[in-house]
Amino acid sequence: MTYTIDEATKPALETFQRFDVDTQLALLWFGYLDLKEQLQPAPPLSVEALAKAVFDKFLDLSKEEQLQAQRDIINGAANDISQTYNSLSPNAKLDVWFLLAQGMEDGSIIQVPSDYQLPTETDEFVALIKNLEFEQRINFMLSAVQAMG
Repeated sequence: MTYTIDEATKPALETFQRFDVDTQLALLWFGYLDLKEQLQPAPPLSVEALAKAVFDKFLDLSKEEQLQAQRDIINGAANDISQTYNSLSPNAKLDVWFLLAQGMEDGSIIQVPSDYQLPTETDEFVALIKNLEFEQRINFMLSAVQAMG
């Protein structure tokens, strides 16, 4: 996967970054659900191994600590997981979030509550994303996770 800044995704990225941390986490989750059927098989082993190493750190945490670690990455907290995350390439950062989403699906990572509803202020953002092609959605996700930390 090649990462380039896409002018078509900038408005969505700017809007995404204005949301609070928990809304950003929920949008990443729903973004994963939207993309997962179209995603290619696993990335090259070198990228996957680095992302997997970060993901594995989450597995050692309690559910509450997992949530806090995700918030810390978005907020750029100075801790081990965030610092390791920040050293990754954009593709590996995206792999971390995809691995976290897969962990949410299998229950190894804290899940979005089943009754969670996105705030109404995200409606315009969701409409922006739905108008993007698959590659643009991936590019948006790459831009969003690269900007974290």
